[in-house]
Amino acid sequence: MLEVPTQLVDWRCDLEARDSARNIARAYRVSATQDLFGHWIVDLSWGRIGTAGSGLSVSFACPIAARRFVERTLARRASAPRRLGVEYRPTTEMAALG
Repeated sequence: MLEVPTQLVDWRCDLEARDSARNIARAYRVSATQDLFGHWIVDLSWGRIGTAGSGLSVSFACPIAARRFVERTLARRASAPRRLGVEYRPTTEMAALG
């Protein structure tokens, strides 16, 4: 399973699921940051590779709630082999942005 770092400040994870034989080319991004008011913002974006895709931003007052949301999101992506037949693989290092 994909692991969430201990600190979510300016954290991002880019994932891709590809299977050319089955025409699967999916991208997924999860990013977390803290805004000026102290709220935690988790941004999700997904879609077919090469398209604009869709997105969602969720705000949390508590870092624990934001972390649980990210963990559940990554757990769902980790279940892709069972659902899609192909796994999501990280395309970038899952670490704090610099």
